[in-house]
Amino acid sequence: MANLEIKVPSLGESENEATLVSWLKQKGDAIDVDEVIAEIESDKITMEVTAFEAGVLKEVRHKAGDTVTPGEVIGVIDTSAKPKKAAKPAKKAPPPAEAVPAKSKAKPAPAPEKVASESRPAVKPAPVARMAPRPPAATAGDAQERREERLPLSGLRRRTATRLKQAQNTAAMLTTFNEVNMQPVMDLRARYREAFKARHGVDLGFMSFFVQACAEAARRFPAVNAYIDGEEVVYHNYMDVGVAVSTDKGLVVPVLRDAGSIGMAEIERRIADFAQRAREGGLSPDDLKGGTFSITNGGVFGSLMSTPILNPPQSAILGMHAIKKRPVVENDAIVIRPMMYLALTYDHRLIDGRDAVQFLVAVKDFLEYPGGALLDL
Repeated sequence: MANLEIKVPSLGESENEATLVSWLKQKGDAIDVDEVIAEIESDKITMEVTAFEAGVLKEVRHKAGDTVTPGEVIGVIDTSAKPKKAAKPAKKAPPPAEAVPAKSKAKPAPAPEKVASESRPAVKPAPVARMAPRPPAATAGDAQERREERLPLSGLRRRTATRLKQAQNTAAMLTTFNEVNMQPVMDLRARYREAFKARHGVDLGFMSFFVQACAEAARRFPAVNAYIDGEEVVYHNYMDVGVAVSTDKGLVVPVLRDAGSIGMAEIERRIADFAQRAREGGLSPDDLKGGTFSITNGGVFGSLMSTPILNPPQSAILGMHAIKKRPVVENDAIVIRPMMYLALTYDHRLIDGRDAVQFLVAVKDFLEYPGGALLDL
């Protein structure tokens, strides 16, 4: 008898537990190679646990809802057992001619989505971004009926709520605001966009400007890129920026490593890669772990202004918003400019209000006068 242990996959260095959401196979069920066995949720993503070898699910050691840790055995597959083939149903005599229904062509049910990932000794996990379950859409008959429906809160949502509440209870969060004239960046993109894409093979978006602006500002105000650990402050000589990426299943936040030491083309290339792999379910836990600073863009959804919440243990997060044409005063004249409100939420335990305001002003200055960074002003 050959037994194959089903183990909890690695969750990344910053996570040490997860929740076993569900078993998709029951004890005694036949399992094919690469077939999904169970789903596990960490703080950041949901992972599908698939079988490395075929066999029969011999043992289930944890039930849905249990907290599990990386490397823990949650079940066992008997790879020597031969799955029993289902018996073919006996043919039924046809009904009388007058009772035979008209033939209809039924569409085959869609196959479950499979996500590729790196193989592991026992199982191959594939992270998938998921959203909380939604209630069914209302129908015309619902207008005459008052009802409510209760849906379970996912483990991912529960832990997210816990972490965000911990941020509120622990950090002394304040938010400072400013506005930036996006005309210089928009003019720069319009002038060099085609040449940039022809040379680097990637589009020139807005996010690379903001990443570069934050990296430049953090050099002047390093506390924004640091965090409190007990009685110590941990500073970094690098900047790893978490950048939100939207998918049809929700938002994921992969981390852009060494954002302050790479060029705009590489930033755009990595963000495009994150977006593609997020849509295909190809992000790994390592892509989502860590981060020393975050950028969130509510503007893509139409937000004009918001107060972003910290992602512990980080000490600051920048909020981007929608670009709107507004009247502003330039040289004592009223002109129309594409304006964006910026918001910086910061931990006041570590970052003084003066430094937070000046950091945001530095971001604003970089975006409104991009040439200043070239001149080291």
